[in-house]
Amino acid sequence: MGKVPALSIVCLGVSVLIDFGFPMILFIFFRKKFGAKVVPMAFGVAGFIVFALILESLLHTIVLRRDENGVIALLGSPFLYTLYGTMAAGVFEETARFLSFLFLKKKYAGVGTGLAYGVGHGGAEAILVAGLPMISNLALSVMINFNIGGITEMLGDLPQAADGISQLISTPSYLFLISGVERVGAIAIQISLSVLVWYAVCLEGKRWLYPAAVLLHALVDVPAALMQTGVLTSIVLVEGFVYAAAAVLIVLAAAAYKKWEPRPAPIQS
Repeated sequence: MGKVPALSIVCLGVSVLIDFGFPMILFIFFRKKFGAKVVPMAFGVAGFIVFALILESLLHTIVLRRDENGVIALLGSPFLYTLYGTMAAGVFEETARFLSFLFLKKKYAGVGTGLAYGVGHGGAEAILVAGLPMISNLALSVMINFNIGGITEMLGDLPQAADGISQLISTPSYLFLISGVERVGAIAIQISLSVLVWYAVCLEGKRWLYPAAVLLHALVDVPAALMQTGVLTSIVLVEGFVYAAAAVLIVLAAAAYKKWEPRPAPIQS
């Protein structure tokens, strides 16, 4: 059995640092500049876990269950699968924001609340969906290369484990790095959407921003859904779209902040 390339281990380590460190750095920055608080960030973490990992996953188990032949019927239609998957993500995650902000606005004011929620939501996604698996892969890679506890012989006798080790060894190193780099764009998207929904809740006549956020979220997820169906095969193209979408949403959120965030009254001389 071979060894995991050193470059792959480095890329895994960098991705882990991004997944865990980037949300923390952002929260510290937002706390100093916009007065972001811990409680709204905790709501973001809870919102992602409850609405995305639990409720949305429960819906997926019903809609995407396999038939007696092990086939997921919806995958037979890339259009319907993409429509379902992207809208489900948009509805569940943006509703989590909307309901959270209805409660939070009673005690917390300012765009810092939306920013903190976005960091919590996006950070939880980065850590739970990407960071923890990366830590597992990183630890396994080190154990394989140094044969700690005779792990290569022990796992080599298990077909499924052997396949996992083979993938770690053969996967191009840059793909491990892309996983972490993607989180930067994904967190930026989550924060930007949080700002838009925050204004939907707090400003009179801006409720339309909530369904707009649902549709924007769904649109952002289209390339990833198309890749799952095999329509798209270039991960570089998908990640490029993520960053392009992040840039657009950051501009929209910044414009909303500039237009709607209350400003201190001028001092009268």
